[in-house]
Amino acid sequence: MPGTCSLSPNIAVAWLDAPVDVHTMAYGDHKKDAYLAINSKGKVPAVRFEDGDVLTEAAAILAWLGAKHGSEGYGRDTALGRKEAEALSYMTSEVHAAYGGHFGPQNFAETDAAIEEVKRKTYEKLDGHYKRMNDILSENGGDWYLGKRSFADSFLYVLTRWIDQTPLSYDDYPALKQHMSRMEADPGVQIALRRQNMEPIG
Repeated sequence: MPGTCSLSPNIAVAWLDAPVDVHTMAYGDHKKDAYLAINSKGKVPAVRFEDGDVLTEAAAILAWLGAKHGSEGYGRDTALGRKEAEALSYMTSEVHAAYGGHFGPQNFAETDAAIEEVKRKTYEKLDGHYKRMNDILSENGGDWYLGKRSFADSFLYVLTRWIDQTPLSYDDYPALKQHMSRMEADPGVQIALRRQNMEPIG
């Protein structure tokens, strides 16, 4: 679905040239019966296997892709694999989750004043996360989040794109801004964006 975190495993599929059919749906279709029959949570992404089994949650799908279709570099018993799992856990459970106050502030407050306070606190928290990720990226050389390309880069790209929807500024996170440009020059990322009916931010 355009604009969602499903772009991350979509990129992983392209990087691995994995034999996975990617289906893009219009926003809102994730709440319709056809998709709810696949994922009753009504969220993307989801992978349905030939035997009918379904795997959800981006981090879990990325782990499966690496284990099934990746090279030795994607092994969880390697230093990079361990750090990738750690980074993805942080990005999905903390940074992505912090966006709840942006995408749905009304779920945390009722009055207009309270909703504005939720938004303000949300952007303060997100700023802290982005500064932390910017520093980690810089400390690891600036090219790749963990020093070598990993699926953490695919999810970081999604999170960095979302800055554009907030009052935060890319100029405050120069390493992330450069990483986004590097990702958008990547052929696999370009394939994934086209598949998901999305455009580079530039």
